[in-house]
Amino acid sequence: MADRSDRRGWAFGLGLERLAMILFSIPDIRLFWTDDERFSSQFASGSITKFEPYSKFPPVYKDIAFWIPENFVENDFFEMARGIAGDIVERMELIDEFTNPKKGKTSKCFRITYRSMDRSLTNEEVDALQDELRDRAGEELGVEVR
Repeated sequence: MADRSDRRGWAFGLGLERLAMILFSIPDIRLFWTDDERFSSQFASGSITKFEPYSKFPPVYKDIAFWIPENFVENDFFEMARGIAGDIVERMELIDEFTNPKKGKTSKCFRITYRSMDRSLTNEEVDALQDELRDRAGEELGVEVR
């Protein structure tokens, strides 16, 4: 039939993936075949949620540990980090805390995940941000960086 010029036809299909893209605001059909947990964890059976984009670029992890003063407020530290590095701070989490019984001081160690939505970050770039965070945390929050 393909060699018959007297017949015309149209092929049309609207797959379920295309409908889901519209319903959940998913920008790229290839995301449906990813194994990335950041994609699949956004959707639950029975609920419609808008897709939240995530970076395809690798994260850079940096730790910072310091002795805290008695009036230390974690949220002040988090705000300071986001003020310095902006949107490339993806996550901040407390990974260690202990109190030295001899000194009576408490130490906290935070892991900061840096990631850009549009490019790979260099270690040099993140190291500069981390150095600024260490300096300012000592000066403005009264912590003693270890």
